[in-house]
Amino acid sequence: MTLAMLLNCSSLAALAADVDIKDPWVRGTVSGQQATGAFMAITSKSGAVLVGAASPAAGSTEIHEMKMDGGVMKMRAIPRLELPAGKPVQLGPGGYHVMLIDLKQPLKKGDMVPLTLQVESRDKKVEAVDVRAEVRDLTASTPPASERNH
Repeated sequence: MTLAMLLNCSSLAALAADVDIKDPWVRGTVSGQQATGAFMAITSKSGAVLVGAASPAAGSTEIHEMKMDGGVMKMRAIPRLELPAGKPVQLGPGGYHVMLIDLKQPLKKGDMVPLTLQVESRDKKVEAVDVRAEVRDLTASTPPASERNH
């Protein structure tokens, strides 16, 4: 299998920091929209921490969490997201996600967005994990079951 074919898969097994990425996707945007979220499932075989992200599609990126606080849903940036050994951590709408801020252009369904995740291993070494996330429809909340594990 060629490298180009591997990079075009919507599910990319990352070798760096023993991290496996499944179903990476980004919610599409409309003209003028300056931010959106990137979503995926991340599993670390031996335990790691997501400590950052970057994308050429955005001026900045942040790891965010959304949670209820006093009956109000609040979103905030977090500096680290624990990836417990062997347990998938779901980044999805309404929960943890990578926020793409100050978008360089609208993202339309079918586009591919490169992301680089910074993952800290148990020995405190930070490694880059490259991911290509497919842009899904503006109203998408999760990837369709027929598109998982490809």
